[in-house]
Amino acid sequence: MKLLEKILIAQDFGKSSENVISSAIELAKIFQSTIVPIHVLPDNVVDEKVRTILNETALAKLDETTTLMKNEGVKSEKPILMVGAPHEAIVRAAIDVNANLILLGSGETKKGDTFRLGTTAERIIQKSVKPVFVIKESVLLNVHHILCPVDFSDASKRALKNAITMARRFKSELTILAVCELQGSTWFTSDKDKEKENELRYKLHKEEFDAFLRDFNLIDLNWTKEIPRGNPSEKILSTISRKMIYLLIMGTAGRTGLNRMFMGSVTEKVVREVPCSFLTLKSEDVISLQLETHIKDIKQLHKTALELLEDGFYEEAKDHFKACLNINAMHVPAYKGLANLYEKLNQPEKAKIYRNNAKEIMDKIWYTKVEEEARKQRGS
Repeated sequence: MKLLEKILIAQDFGKSSENVISSAIELAKIFQSTIVPIHVLPDNVVDEKVRTILNETALAKLDETTTLMKNEGVKSEKPILMVGAPHEAIVRAAIDVNANLILLGSGETKKGDTFRLGTTAERIIQKSVKPVFVIKESVLLNVHHILCPVDFSDASKRALKNAITMARRFKSELTILAVCELQGSTWFTSDKDKEKENELRYKLHKEEFDAFLRDFNLIDLNWTKEIPRGNPSEKILSTISRKMIYLLIMGTAGRTGLNRMFMGSVTEKVVREVPCSFLTLKSEDVISLQLETHIKDIKQLHKTALELLEDGFYEEAKDHFKACLNINAMHVPAYKGLANLYEKLNQPEKAKIYRNNAKEIMDKIWYTKVEEEARKQRGS
């Protein structure tokens, strides 16, 4: 079972990407992913000797990366060395190798810059259809708390679905944020009318938020929801600081339909100023469940079922537990797994049936062993 099969890591060999390799290794270990390193050389170097030196140096550094991956027990593919505009080459390579994710550093910014995101990183986010994971300089991938802002759009549905799975794998806390924008127009006849309108707006927003969350499996997660009032980008940034968020996960298409080079205006402001690492999703998921369809080994089936159960894929887990029973109708671990699953789904009657089945089989096995031992004692 794979959830995140392939990660394309962009290296510029600069200070800003020092944490990229270690973060890629950590992510690959958690999700059993394959890593593809890439570096893009400039296309404006005229001197042939300089071009040759740059090429050889880049290949040597890429080889160092693959050797490090091997030593860490992480799978890697042949490194990619390209020439051209970095953002265009990286976006194109991600499609060519069918990566689930582009992982890169936030880029170098000059001292005193208002924005903390480098130009290349911002352009990749703008142009890539693939999810983009940006690692902040000097910030280790130590994900204790994830923030996922939602605006009830398809993009935020995708972001939350991926955030839930990542929170399960990282065993981290998850905060789901839905900012309610208040009406500030001056056409109200009085402040009282405006306040009444905003209270109604907030009430409807809370109801919509609750309805939105009903479509997601949040069982066994350490999660909270927040519904602040105000400017979305400001509230997202303040929540990150207040709750010491380690990872921000958000969709890049805004509810308002505003689109600047395929990146919503709220996302654009947030990712430029956010102090933590972040993951943006546009039209593809980071998490893509890939199952082996012809598993016949009961131990492997049961192992996969337990992994699916832990990751919150309950229907798939149910199918795998039942596949175990199709192979062996007395497979006690499968009955116990189904009982646990139905308890999580708040279906105690079904859970009781499978738990009783497991007990009956265990009792039958125990009595059979007792009878066999008694026969041995009698010499029959």
